[in-house]
Amino acid sequence: MNIYVGNLSYGVTDEDLQQLFTEYGTVVNVNLIKDRDTGNSKGFGFIEMENQASAEKAIKELDGNLLKGRNIKVNQTRPKNDRAKPKRRGW
Repeated sequence: MNIYVGNLSYGVTDEDLQQLFTEYGTVVNVNLIKDRDTGNSKGFGFIEMENQASAEKAIKELDGNLLKGRNIKVNQTRPKNDRAKPKRRGW
């Protein structure tokens, strides 16, 4: 199951997220999104967990928790076709 993690402090690392979510089950992948020019975190990332029940428990228990001074947002990722599409301007 894929999980979105947002409102992250810019000091949060892949290892921080791996450690946090491993408490709930096996983490398959951690993808902290970084600016391609600076390499700095953009303040959000994605976690892939092996087990759906573990992922749901992590979402329930971690959403709104404090991590490095910020209350993080944790929820299940939505399929691409369910996401809001940006409005195009007629320039």
